[in-house]
Order: sequence, then structure tokens, then C-alpha cells
Amino acid sequence: MKLKDKKIDLSNMSAVIVLVVLCVVLSIAEPAFRSVGNLINILQQVTVYAVLALGVNVVIFTGGIDISVGSVVAFTGIVMGKLIVEAGMPAIVGIIAALVIGAACGTFNGIMISKFKLQPMIATLAMMSMARGAAYTLADGQTITGYSDGFRWIGIANVPGTAIPVQIVFMLLLYILFYYVMKYRKFGRYIYSIGGNEEATRLSGINVMKYKTLAYTISGLCAGIASVILVAKLNSAQSTAGLDYEMDAIASCVIGGTSLLGGSGSVWGTLVGAIIMFVIRNGLNLLNVSSNLQKLVLGIVILLAVLADSFRSRKK
Repeated sequence: MKLKDKKIDLSNMSAVIVLVVLCVVLSIAEPAFRSVGNLINILQQVTVYAVLALGVNVVIFTGGIDISVGSVVAFTGIVMGKLIVEAGMPAIVGIIAALVIGAACGTFNGIMISKFKLQPMIATLAMMSMARGAAYTLADGQTITGYSDGFRWIGIANVPGTAIPVQIVFMLLLYILFYYVMKYRKFGRYIYSIGGNEEATRLSGINVMKYKTLAYTISGLCAGIASVILVAKLNSAQSTAGLDYEMDAIASCVIGGTSLLGGSGSVWGTLVGAIIMFVIRNGLNLLNVSSNLQKLVLGIVILLAVLADSFRSRKK
């Protein structure tokens, strides 16, 4: 049993080892990579995607998938902009609206999947189209700008007396919360159980429909949170926001060791996976590698991560 635990621990450490090796190699290849300013910049770039991946990860734990989150980011951002900038409502009203709408989109996905038995890919594809269409319709081709500094605080401010951006601290607090819930609360145990064997979980008396729906609700809520951070950072909301963000979120989960078959993975592994993606992008930018070649490299990395996941699944 002890030997098995050590193997599991080693597997969970693989993403961290990859990250360390990447950082060492890039630091040697380009000394500017290891500057404090650049490392903080990487974490700032990671924040929105890492928050998005946090929710998507919970869905993947159940054996599902959510490809609607990028469009939900755009939709909630436009709604928030309409309320705060155009309607002149307090920022807190717009933020709450974004979170509620994001959670509602996720709940809709969850109901379609758990109650009406739609395939997760189909249900979330439909939501992706609906949310993006709603964003385009509401925005009417316009970019909404002109947010107050108070609203933008989470996206641009530093922790008082430090050079650490508030958004990074907020992201880490979210990860700590999710780690606690997934590891120590029954919700986490049930989510992993559903992904491991849904039928056995149902037969044990657990309300599978309830917890699967909650997983998608959380994914939508995280999309709303990511939207708030993104709009605060950019000082703008636009209907094209969040394009392909769902792919980056899913890739972060897989690179971090989460199995696409469900039932296994870790919260912190997802954060490491997101950081790996942006370390690669940042390093390639510093080395003046073209954007097209960067996409090719990231595609290869994602493919290798999926193959590794497939290999681990076959071994089990």
C-alpha cells in the first residue's frame, strides 16, 4: 500500500517537475525570463485562465466537459458592462449579476446533462452558441469601456506595500478554498466518486443528478468570476472576449494531470498546468518565436499530456 501511495505521489508531482525543468531551461536560454517582473507578469496572465480552469476541472472530475465557459465570460462581461457603465448602477450590482448569470448558465448545462441525458459536449456546445450569440446581440458591435478605479481594483491593484497584484492573491485564495472543499468535504468525495463510477455512486444512495448539476453550476460561476477579473484588467467588455478560453482551461486541467475520463486529478495540478502553458508562451515570446509556431508547440504539449493521460488510464 505504501509503495502504491508513493507512485501516486510521483504521478501528481510530474507536472511540477515539468514546470521546474521548463523554468530552468528558459532561464538559461533567456536571462530576462527569470526576472521578478517577468515572473509576476506570467502569474498575472495566468489568473483569468486559472480561475476558469478551476471550474472546468470540477466538471472533468465528474467525467464531463464544459466548452461553453469562454462564451459565458463574454456574455457575463457584456451584461456587467451594460449595468455598470451604461445604466450607471453600482459596481457591486454588475458583479453580482455576472456571477448569478454565469452560475445560471452552468446550472442550465447541468440540468440538460444530468436530467435530460444530453451528452456534455452537445449541451455545452449549445450553451456556447447561445451565450456568444447573446453577447453579440447585447453588445451590438460596441466595446463597453469607462469603468471606475474602484471596480478595476481587483484587476490592476497591488497588495499594499508589495509588488504582488491583488488578482494573484485572489486566485490563490480561490484555489485554497477549492482544495479544501474537494479534499475534505463530502462534495469533493461525491464528485470524484461520480467520475470514477457513476452507476455505483447512484446505487450507494448519492443524488448524482444534484452533484453533477452543482459541478456545472460551479463551472459557470467561475466563468463569471473570470469575467469580472478580465473586464477589470482590460477596462473593457466586448463580445469577442473569451474566444478559445475553454480550450486553454481544458488544456490546463489535462497538463496538470486531471484525467478526461473523470474520477482523478487535483486542484493544484490544474494551477500548475495553467502556469506551464503561460511559461511556454512567455518563454517563446522572449525568444522571438512566431505566434504560429507557438501554437504548434502548445498543441504538441497538449497532445503529449492527453497521451500521458491515456497511458495512465490503460495502466489502471
